[in-house]
Amino acid sequence: MGSLGFWRLAQADPEWVAAVDPDGTQYSAGDLLARSNRLVHGLRELGLKDGDGICGLVPNGVEGLVLYLAALQAGWYYTPINWHLTGPEIGYIVADSEAKAFFVHERYATEGVRAADEAGLEAHRRFGFGDVAGFRPYAELVDGRPDTQPENRSAGATMHYTSGTTGRPKGVKRALTGLDPDDSAELMTFLLALFGMTPGRPAGGEHQAHLITSPNYHTAVTQFGGSALQMGHTLVYMDKWEAEETLKLIQEHRVSNTHMVPTHFKRLLALPEDVRAKYDVSSMKWAIHAAAPCPVPIKQQMLDWWGDCIWEYYAATEGGGTIASPQDWRAHPGTVGNAWPISELLIVDDDGNEVPTGQHGTIYMKMAGVQFEYKGDKEKTEKNRLRDFFTVGDIGYLTEDGFLFLSDRKADMIISGGANIYPAEIENEITLHPKVADVAVFGIPDDEWGEQIKAVVEPAEGAEPGPELAEEILKSLEGRLAKMKWPRTIDFIETMPREPNGKLLKRKLRDPYWKDRDSAI
Repeated sequence: MGSLGFWRLAQADPEWVAAVDPDGTQYSAGDLLARSNRLVHGLRELGLKDGDGICGLVPNGVEGLVLYLAALQAGWYYTPINWHLTGPEIGYIVADSEAKAFFVHERYATEGVRAADEAGLEAHRRFGFGDVAGFRPYAELVDGRPDTQPENRSAGATMHYTSGTTGRPKGVKRALTGLDPDDSAELMTFLLALFGMTPGRPAGGEHQAHLITSPNYHTAVTQFGGSALQMGHTLVYMDKWEAEETLKLIQEHRVSNTHMVPTHFKRLLALPEDVRAKYDVSSMKWAIHAAAPCPVPIKQQMLDWWGDCIWEYYAATEGGGTIASPQDWRAHPGTVGNAWPISELLIVDDDGNEVPTGQHGTIYMKMAGVQFEYKGDKEKTEKNRLRDFFTVGDIGYLTEDGFLFLSDRKADMIISGGANIYPAEIENEITLHPKVADVAVFGIPDDEWGEQIKAVVEPAEGAEPGPELAEEILKSLEGRLAKMKWPRTIDFIETMPREPNGKLLKRKLRDPYWKDRDSAI
């Protein structure tokens, strides 16, 4: 294979600036290489073997990047964890992923410690960046270890947890390939090549930088950032997303590519004209977005401002997807694109039969040579499959020339600010409140976030509906459910609309909020 892949590029050009932390600290490729090598030596001494897993509860930046690079060259699974979750939610993932080491940044120490206890993780497997009570300092693991390349390297992988529709998240686990990590890294760059992206300076190309705008625990953020690094691009990390800061970083680091969600576009376009005009964004060649439908007028305005660099795709953690170039989108406004060269789409009715062009149905996808399972849940894996296609339950239709349009989300999933939120998990927690007889949770329109979370509650007998009860219900979620999953508002209803068989007619509750919108998405 050729000359791409972080480890090869770092050896060839150790001075190349491979990453820039949110505080502006720059890290050379040689430095990152040495850090990831030392970590592999340290964890092997701890007893980690091929196929083992590690978890990281760390903010965007170099700490998480080193965990990722170590796992990818030592044949381990790396699971980055959502830092909005509570201790018990994090502990479930640490236990379920069978993590042999858990890394926590002091910023998330409180929930991280609760999580390690919840998971029953032994003290010698807990490592802290900064001050984390009862955790070993990270330095203990790496200090004095050789920075030479470890023996017997083999490709590892990330194992991200997707929010489970049944309330518990599931790890999307792919079999390890056993490939050489450098060859595997080169294969990863296929993803960016789909968008026509080119290698950066150490690989013989021009200077390229990739701006990381979203939390690194999202699959796509890890995939795109990781692949950009393997192509020799500099990773520029943002800690907390801000519109003007984005423009400033694009200009300062001559950022050529990034991965965003439509909420980012909306906030950028809301900046005053004089602020927008202050920054030079002409270095941007690929502003790739996904995760939520982008309203046509917003995308149109972004194309007018940034030029033809706005690319879109539709995909899932499980594999497969579509891609829309700026030209494709201008020809088919609102499309999420057509199938990747190695991917296939199938739109079927409720009986699993293919529907004619232009007709709505459930979207199934497959990607050549990619098989996955939801860790420890064969039943869920099988349920979402049709032959060798799988679905995440989204509804859409295809045009004559193969362009996909999304018409409705999986019946109930809420997409707020690009994050998938599953109502079942929230309903399960609210139901536990003694004054709640029944509850339904769903998304209602929100111009900034796409959707916001609404709960409708049938009060228990004798409970007085009103703002005080709503407040009491929300307070009861403290420490049990991440704040981003809390309903923004709670309405009360006398009786919940249910069929005789107990099935909740959520549509009846949801539709009035969407009646003036074109699409219920």
